[in-house]
Amino acid sequence: MKLSYELFIGLRYLKAKRKQTFISLITMISMAGVAVGVWALIVVLSVMTGFEEDLRNKILGTNSHIVIIDRGEGAIKDYKNIIPKIEKVEHVISATPFIYNQVMLTTENGVSGVVLRGIDPSEEGKVTDIKKNIKDGRLEALNEKQGIIIGKELAKRLLAFVGNKITVVSPLGAIGPMGTIPKMKSFEVVGIFESGMYEYDSTLAYISIKDAQQFFNMGDAVSGIEVRLDDIYIARGISEKIQSILGFPYWARDWGQMNRNLFSALALERIAMFIILTLIVLVAAFNIVSTLIMIVMEKNKDIAILMSMGATKKGIMKIFVINGLMIGIVGTIIGVAAGYFSCILLAKYQFIKLPSDIYYISHLPVKMKLVNIIVIAISAVGISFLATIYPSYQAAKLDPAEALRYE
Repeated sequence: MKLSYELFIGLRYLKAKRKQTFISLITMISMAGVAVGVWALIVVLSVMTGFEEDLRNKILGTNSHIVIIDRGEGAIKDYKNIIPKIEKVEHVISATPFIYNQVMLTTENGVSGVVLRGIDPSEEGKVTDIKKNIKDGRLEALNEKQGIIIGKELAKRLLAFVGNKITVVSPLGAIGPMGTIPKMKSFEVVGIFESGMYEYDSTLAYISIKDAQQFFNMGDAVSGIEVRLDDIYIARGISEKIQSILGFPYWARDWGQMNRNLFSALALERIAMFIILTLIVLVAAFNIVSTLIMIVMEKNKDIAILMSMGATKKGIMKIFVINGLMIGIVGTIIGVAAGYFSCILLAKYQFIKLPSDIYYISHLPVKMKLVNIIVIAISAVGISFLATIYPSYQAAKLDPAEALRYE
């Protein structure tokens, strides 16, 4: 295949002669700088994406994709007629009622404030991953007896195990001569769950929805309706559709709205890390500039001869653009390959361990996204291209008569 003279000479200048070893060394350092920057960007962004996805999975394992509440009365009485309407909406897999309230749990060994959720054991598994999270006991046991399921950390704090009794205390009791009398009721621990998030495992408990209605004197009303979709990424649009169908005073909120601060912070942190690590590529780009400037100084005679033979200024610029661009492209390819295989090794062998009592993750979660790798590669090559413009322009400005005067 016949190469253009600009491409041939640009590639030829990558190979240094014996007296140009120093320039060749700087070329290799420039390639290594680009490779290290691309490698670091791929690994760090993959780990941060893994953390975000793992966190999202744990949140959505305990919570549903959409929650519907009544902004007027605070309780939904007509939920049996509302649920069929919701389930007819496209992409909705299931919908189930729930009750949500704050109580105190007491045992002989401790006291703890928790969020108590009343659920339908036969339907809850369709909207959350509570069944998968239960490590000891059964979800269905809530229907068989006045049972309660508590989180792993909460069980440790109260020293409660399956079969033990726990007293649930609600401040919303009856009014007596001495004021409001807290309502108390004993429940048997029928299960212990582990979601992987300390916040849920230490402050969340479940009872059956019938027991919750009786305990909180709600009659046949519920606090809200949980909805699960077949695609979590369309939750915003589906929640708006449900909102328009139900109308006021019902309010539909998706998982993104309910955890907006957390995921916004993670997204901002990922962008910040991308910008910071891109500085490594910028440093390598300065090396490319210095390398090309030295090559231009070294090749003054060659440039003058090429111009005297008819090479245009545009052709001279192309030679050095190709030269610098090849440094960036080779460095990017090496960096992408190193980052890809590093992520595979991290995911497969999990050799970077984390203290599970702090992070509740035993190893670094890694999730590579093709779009991230493409953006990183294009950014690195783009920065390398920009770094070639000034040295190439300076080479094109060379006066051949001046360069050959003393030759």
